[in-house]
Amino acid sequence: MSGVMQRTLALLERLAADVDGLPLSTLADELDIPRSAAHRLLAELAELGYVRQSRERGDYRLTTKLVSLGLTHLKLSGVTDLCQPIISRLATASGELARMGVVDVDHLTWVITAQGATSGLRYDPDAGIDARLSCTSSGLAWLLTLTDDEALELVTREGWPRPGEFGLNAPTGPSAFLKLLRAARKQGYAITHETYRAGISSLGVPVTARGKGTVGVVVISGPSVRLSDQRLRELVPLTTQAAEELAQACVVSPWFDRAWRPREPG
Repeated sequence: MSGVMQRTLALLERLAADVDGLPLSTLADELDIPRSAAHRLLAELAELGYVRQSRERGDYRLTTKLVSLGLTHLKLSGVTDLCQPIISRLATASGELARMGVVDVDHLTWVITAQGATSGLRYDPDAGIDARLSCTSSGLAWLLTLTDDEALELVTREGWPRPGEFGLNAPTGPSAFLKLLRAARKQGYAITHETYRAGISSLGVPVTARGKGTVGVVVISGPSVRLSDQRLRELVPLTTQAAEELAQACVVSPWFDRAWRPREPG
C-alpha cells in the first residue's frame, strides 16, 4: 500500500472497525504502512478533526466527524424522510427488527432501521456497517436479482467466510453459496437461519425500482426461537409490500442511482 489517499482511507476504515482505538504500531503493521508514514497521516487526520489520540494509552480513535458527514448526507438526500416511515411500519407490524440496505456499487450498506420488538429477546446489530453478501438474507436478496456469475464475482471480491467465522450454516465456498442463491431466486426472496450469526434468522426481499434496477433490500431479522421458517414465510407478503412501497419512493430520488454493473471484459 503506497498511495497517500489509499493509506489514509485504509487507516480510517480500520479505525472504524475498532471503537476502542488502536496503537500506531498495530495500524502500521496490519496495513503494511511504514510507521513514520502512518504517524504523519494520523497526525494530519487529528489536525483535521477526523481522529484523536487517547490520553491513557495513546491509541488512535475516530471522532464523530465522519459520522456527522454521513448523517448530514443522508438527511440532505431525503432518503430518511422517504423510507423511514415505511420501515417503521414494517417493524411495528412484524414485531421484529426491520432494516433497509442500499446498493452502493458493489456492497450493501444499512441506512434505515426500526426495532419492532418491545419485550423479550431483541436483535440489535451495529448500524451503518456493510452487509455481508454471502451469508445474509440481505446479500442473497440483492444477489438473486443478478446472474450466478455476477453474484459470484461480488462474493469472491468480498472474500469467502472462514469456517466458524459466522453462523453454523454460513456457506464457505461457491457450491454451498449457489445452492442458497438459487433457492432464493426461485422464490423471489431469501430466508436464512443461523448463516450470519448463531440464533438469528432473517428474511430479505429486493427493492427494485422502475428504471433503476435493484436499489436495495428490505429485511426482517430476529431470534430464531421466534422467527421459525413458517413465521418468516408468513411475513413475506408484509415485507414484499414494504419493498414495493420503498421502490416507489426510490424512483423519485436520484440518490438511488448506485446500481452495480459487471466489469467490462479485459
